[in-house]
Amino acid sequence: MPDTLIALDAFNAASSAAAEEELLACCASRAFAAGVASRRPYGDLATLLAAAEEAVKGLGWPDVLEALAAHPRIGERAGGGGREATWSRQEQSGVEDDLRAALAEGNRDYEARFGHVYLVCATGLSGGQMLARLRERLGNDEESERAVVREELAKITRLRLVKLMEGER
Repeated sequence: MPDTLIALDAFNAASSAAAEEELLACCASRAFAAGVASRRPYGDLATLLAAAEEAVKGLGWPDVLEALAAHPRIGERAGGGGREATWSRQEQSGVEDDLRAALAEGNRDYEARFGHVYLVCATGLSGGQMLARLRERLGNDEESERAVVREELAKITRLRLVKLMEGER
């Protein structure tokens, strides 16, 4: 944990612009990044994680859509060499090649129904589990699905913040 404390100290001491840039790799909403950065300093990782969860859950829907725009479709590999793309590829490592076509079809159905990318915290899930959740969520009404999306975004953001504070690139 000492490395986490050093990273947290550096995050607390960073300029607002630098802190927001780091936070955008965790959740690509400018409102999220500005809100979490403005509440510094954080005394420990748990306090930062709680503030981040509160910020994600408090985002307006346009801000959630801004964050979703940075996420690749489940089953598609994120391009690029940046930290966010690398993390996305790690998170989706459970997608088996034989499920990619079914996921692509599910993604099209989901986007036609809800108007945005299907978001699930993929860490630790198999491709089959992600596909089953996608199909299940197609039955949600819009309000229920928005609540699920916020929960999934909060989970992803939490995992990425931990990686950020552990210095994972």
